[in-house]
Amino acid sequence: MQYDIEIIQSPSVFSFSLDAVLLGEFAQVPKHNRAKIIDLCSGNGAVALMLSQKTASPVMGIEIQERLVDMANRSIKLNQLEEQVTMKKADVKEIREMIRHDSVDVVTCNPPYFKVTEESLQNPNTHLAIARHEIFLSLEEMMKATAFLLKTKGKAYFVHRPDRFLEILDAMRAVNLAPKRVRFVYPKEHKEANMILIEGIKNGKETGFSVLPPLFVFDQNDQYLPEVRRMIYGTERSKE
Repeated sequence: MQYDIEIIQSPSVFSFSLDAVLLGEFAQVPKHNRAKIIDLCSGNGAVALMLSQKTASPVMGIEIQERLVDMANRSIKLNQLEEQVTMKKADVKEIREMIRHDSVDVVTCNPPYFKVTEESLQNPNTHLAIARHEIFLSLEEMMKATAFLLKTKGKAYFVHRPDRFLEILDAMRAVNLAPKRVRFVYPKEHKEANMILIEGIKNGKETGFSVLPPLFVFDQNDQYLPEVRRMIYGTERSKE
């Protein structure tokens, strides 16, 4: 990948995927060392570790699952980033007991995408079910925590599902996170979008919302297209 880091993961517990790479790339963080950056629902710390390569500021990941926190901490040590990246086991809903109100410059989050209903099929793997379904954290709770943390004009970055786009916008505006940029991600041309990337600004103006050019992941031969290849490998050329 383009980041000069190694990330510990386990298929039986948790493996980060393209959505984490896209979020790490989409998020804009100050290059200086004076910002405070928080990655909520941090999983095995992939996004937090990616962000550390774009800034000199400290980055903190928040994750509720102990095994994932352990994996993240081992990755932090493996990459000798103990001075910059920290990982905390915590429930996002209780974040106000850990971090001061209005004190964070940037929040990123790759949250659970799916509502829990009587009809919803959850992954039998508990770790994956918690990561993908709103078992411990709803969309509204995630937005409230984000708004609590951010300073005025602080920025939030989310990756989510297009089918919840309107719900996401409503949840953001309910806590004074003004949506500013959105990018729809498509598996390939002529397919429906399957991911969205959204930027919001705390107490920002309602004007100035922009829809960025679409991002297509694969060509018709199921090979990564150049922009995505660059995000993953640091080069637009084929790895062959």
